Amino acid sequence: MACIARSSAPFAVVARHARPSSRARQLGPRVRDTQRCPSVSVASHRMTSPARAPSREFALNYDSNRYARVVTRASADGVADAPTPGGQGSRSKAIEAFTKVRPTLELGAMFFAWYYFSIAFNVYQKAILKAVPMPLTVTFCELAIGSALVAAAWASGLKSKPAFTKSMLKPLATLGVVHLLGNALTNVSLGKVAVSFTHTIKALEPVFSVALGAIFMGSVPSLALMATLVPIIAGVAIASCTEVSFNMPGFIAAMGSNLTFQSRNVLSKKMMGGSKEIKSLDYTDLLSSITILAMIAALPLAIAFEAPLMKVSTLTSSGMPLLELGRNILLASLSFQLYQQFSFWVLQRVSPVTHSVGNSLKRVVVIACSVLIFRNPVSKANIAGTALAIFGVFLYSQVKKSKGD
Repeated sequence: MACIARSSAPFAVVARHARPSSRARQLGPRVRDTQRCPSVSVASHRMTSPARAPSREFALNYDSNRYARVVTRASADGVADAPTPGGQGSRSKAIEAFTKVRPTLELGAMFFAWYYFSIAFNVYQKAILKAVPMPLTVTFCELAIGSALVAAAWASGLKSKPAFTKSMLKPLATLGVVHLLGNALTNVSLGKVAVSFTHTIKALEPVFSVALGAIFMGSVPSLALMATLVPIIAGVAIASCTEVSFNMPGFIAAMGSNLTFQSRNVLSKKMMGGSKEIKSLDYTDLLSSITILAMIAALPLAIAFEAPLMKVSTLTSSGMPLLELGRNILLASLSFQLYQQFSFWVLQRVSPVTHSVGNSLKRVVVIACSVLIFRNPVSKANIAGTALAIFGVFLYSQVKKSKGD
């Protein structure tokens, strides 16, 4: 009993259950004594011969094998293993972190697509109009491609077709004509002056928005809002005086596009606020409807004003191959539809003021990219005037935000 008390627990368990093996019978009574009293054998091995420690190794191996069998049986019974670093716990944390930032990533991707397709539209459009000075025909082709995309979306069920009535035809036709004029005048300006200058003039949109809102909607602007229009007007005036590509037709066309586009926005808001049938349309349905009606109205105008230019000889002498011309018109049309669609999707996720600020930044990006791509000569005064106008638009957005508009 004394020798068992002095032994450690693992060795005691082995001693009670192990029987003398054939190896032990060969080694003689000394080993058999060791199995009967393991504590004495351990002590003697420590003091005399460390090479006789196999009994301890056997015990340790026995315990580790028994533990392995227990773990294997527990795994077979469906007992979950403890999570390890970098395993399920890390993966779930990564998924949770991605879920939190996913809306921000999606919004950033939409802003990028909005800016990218806007730049692509202006680049392709300028290349087309430099080769073929037919803005009305180009406008009709682009509206026709946009109408085909709308019809395909309605036919495939990708977008449900709205229910139209006869009473909706007149207000929608009015918006369609205004939409046509806005696009046509923008194309005229892009064909006459540099892309950067056209977009600098289009920074005057807030001025037209305030004026038309006061005329048609009866909204009286505050003094702070009126003050933000001063740097916009001053910046556009400085940029116009120092613009190398300035000419009066291009300037008037850009100003006309501001007037028509802002009239379209004010009329849309007024119609959707008054008629229940028009109010049932969302922005995508409204834009799709007026695109089709604008395309119908563009055809007779293009034939009336640009029929003499619609000759193969004229197109082939433009310096751009017909295949490349058709490809550019297709890409410009797709870019136009996509940048408008992404603009709408961004507007669905952010406030109107944030969207307005994003639109101002988009104009800056378009101006900078057009200068780099087309290598338009610009002076320091022209850059300063453009920057002042864009800064005024930013202030305008901030005042609108503070007023809750």
